[in-house]
Amino acid sequence: MYESLHNFLLQTPFYDYRIILILIAIGIFVGFINTIAGMATAISYALFMLMGMPINVANGTTRVGVLLQFITTSFIFKKKGFLNIKTGLNVGVPVGVGAIIGAILAAILNVKIIEIVMAIILPLMSILLFVNKNAISQKSNQEKNHEESNNSNIALWKFLVFSLIGIYGGFTHSGVGLLIMFGSFFMLGTDMIRSNALKQFAVTIYTPLALIVFIIAGQVNWGVALIYAVGNIIGGILGSYASIKGGEKFIKIFVTAIVLIMSALLIYKQFS
Repeated sequence: MYESLHNFLLQTPFYDYRIILILIAIGIFVGFINTIAGMATAISYALFMLMGMPINVANGTTRVGVLLQFITTSFIFKKKGFLNIKTGLNVGVPVGVGAIIGAILAAILNVKIIEIVMAIILPLMSILLFVNKNAISQKSNQEKNHEESNNSNIALWKFLVFSLIGIYGGFTHSGVGLLIMFGSFFMLGTDMIRSNALKQFAVTIYTPLALIVFIIAGQVNWGVALIYAVGNIIGGILGSYASIKGGEKFIKIFVTAIVLIMSALLIYKQFS
């Protein structure tokens, strides 16, 4: 079964209607999950590699759909009143700075090390989502964090943390959305819906910077990228409204489910 699928994807041109349907369908699924939670870009990498792309080209190709999708979803969250642009810049600028470094280092860093670390850390972070912040911090501190999240300035240590997240995002998009959401939730005091909105905006800022690196390196398959992006945009729109309508509890449950599934797959990959 796997061999047959691999041969079909490898031997069939991307402009064949069957490949176009596959790209758009999987693009919708990935776009939906990435908008609500994250980690689904790993599916993009797997698909593109089955089509014969090396990992660096798969990494660059997926960024086109990511950019167009998150531009669309940022607009939706802004229109619905969940995205504060000043706060978005507080998150997006340091993430963008880090993303440039991460994209450049993508060719020399050991992917397995990052996969193992993420497989361990992400489930622990998802558990923290269900901890009542009022039970572990004073109300005054929370109000201070909330005020800071809407201020034009951000503490240096938070800038550095978001820059580190950006380095990871520049290296691989898979999972960076979760890290941005977690960072916004815990460091800026935003709820999960607004943390998700900040993720959309931050990704919109950093992705062009990383994409430029991949374009210069000639690591973007534009034919596949543009077709796949159509699905990403559709999935992103559906995911945005599902996220807003479902509320914070829906996002927490969805994020946790995705994290546990992807962590299990990453751990399995290391021993397979």
